[in-house]
Amino acid sequence: MLNVMLVDDEPFITQGLTVLIDWEKEGYRIVNIASNGIEALEYLKSTKEKVDLILADIRMPEMTGIELLEKIREEELSDAYFVILSGYADFDYVRDAMRNGCVEYMLKPVNKDELISNLRRISEIKKNDIISEEHQKAADDAYLEKNLSLLINGRYDDDTLRWIKENLMIYGRVRYIYIEFCKSDDDEEDNVVETERKMLLSACRDYLGEGQEGVVIDSAWSASESGAGYIFSGDYAESRKKTDEDFLYDLYTGIRRSMNKPIHIIAGKSVKDISLLSKSYSTAMILRQQIAFHEEKNIYIYEDEVKVNKCNVLLCKNSLDDLVRAIDEGDEARIIEKVDTFYKEMANMGVMENTVSLNLNYLLFQLIHLATEQDSEVDQEEILDYISETAITKDFRRGSRSHIRHFAVEYSKYMSQLRKNVSRGVLQDIENEVKENYAENLSLKELSRKYYINSSYLGQLFRKKYGKSFKDYLTDYRIEEAAKLLLKTDKKIIIISEEVGYKDSDYFLQKFIERKGCTPSKYRRTYS
Repeated sequence: MLNVMLVDDEPFITQGLTVLIDWEKEGYRIVNIASNGIEALEYLKSTKEKVDLILADIRMPEMTGIELLEKIREEELSDAYFVILSGYADFDYVRDAMRNGCVEYMLKPVNKDELISNLRRISEIKKNDIISEEHQKAADDAYLEKNLSLLINGRYDDDTLRWIKENLMIYGRVRYIYIEFCKSDDDEEDNVVETERKMLLSACRDYLGEGQEGVVIDSAWSASESGAGYIFSGDYAESRKKTDEDFLYDLYTGIRRSMNKPIHIIAGKSVKDISLLSKSYSTAMILRQQIAFHEEKNIYIYEDEVKVNKCNVLLCKNSLDDLVRAIDEGDEARIIEKVDTFYKEMANMGVMENTVSLNLNYLLFQLIHLATEQDSEVDQEEILDYISETAITKDFRRGSRSHIRHFAVEYSKYMSQLRKNVSRGVLQDIENEVKENYAENLSLKELSRKYYINSSYLGQLFRKKYGKSFKDYLTDYRIEEAAKLLLKTDKKIIIISEEVGYKDSDYFLQKFIERKGCTPSKYRRTYS
């Protein structure tokens, strides 16, 4: 329903208008009747209800309809559509009204059919304006995400940094905060993950609102499809006499209330200025990849997690080296035996949590080195991604003996996969799968099962050949197909969205703008 205000000093005019047509049937609701311009202004200043349409007489005591329109626009009291009612067919009145954004000039007595026609036209204008606003917001959001991506990955220039500082208004100390659902072994379809990502983003924005400094960002392009990023202003927390820990606890509690799945928060290193955000981001991602081997908790703060007790640090080097050799040789029985030996040695030493972390970090370093020896083109970030995915499982307590056994056996299988030259043929098959079934819910996990290859390693091979992730490759292909349909057919955008594999048209719009730099409708107008 669109809200309407009638303004006329003749009561019989306003009463007649209220009964002239069925307003509700036309999608309108009369929320106020004012007898002059002053009353109308007072209502607009005091009401919390948005007024969408104002019908005002042109000649009234104290303030004319034209003066009312000018005052509303000058003081930015309302963006309501404005219709002037007058008994005078005077061009000067029409000109002044139109100059100030009046959408219609109607002569009294008002004709029923003419009024209905104008109301329907205004409804259509409103719908188009809403669509344009949504598209503009999507374009603005995409531009923000693009600039933040450059900043977070340390690839920004002076203009990008200047734009971010001017538009985000974040000064002083900052952190990159990463919020995500706790992982499990459950396989999830892309549309489920996308739905959960949107829920998480919405929960973050609802809790933080507009009043708090900092900005919630979609992190699908930077880390996990189910994650949300938050640029945290340390100065903001300090101005409210809160420590970072207090603020993050409140953030966790506020978001968790609306979530039906457990979440955790990962806080990167505190840096002195937003220009250094990439350092905070990288530490958050490193910590994210290692938390499988840390004590399970709701909030991880980089500075707390990297603290190491420098006194009495004990490294079970011989046991760990034996375990690495067993992993390299692929001997599952020896792997389990060496894990047990390692835990017995730690138990005999009576070591503390910090020393356990030191030993596990040494193990991870050795395993990364082992993988790069097998395939020099595999970089450490790819291996850490594999470790992060494989190490986290709902069935094992983090850092437990059973957990490490499971992880070590899986990593041994991963090493075996690295030794096989499986890139030939498989990638061509997957490329054909995308061409034939790009509109389906394709995922790297399903394809890895189909072609009998480790999903993480398949992802690494894919990135090596195409220079992008499988997810980005699939998105690029879908958007190119959508662009072809926009130019070759007159199908509605929502239909094209579904035909290329996007059930969520808003998500399609976001991805199209990211790839093409404009909305689908503008692309069609420009290149048709």
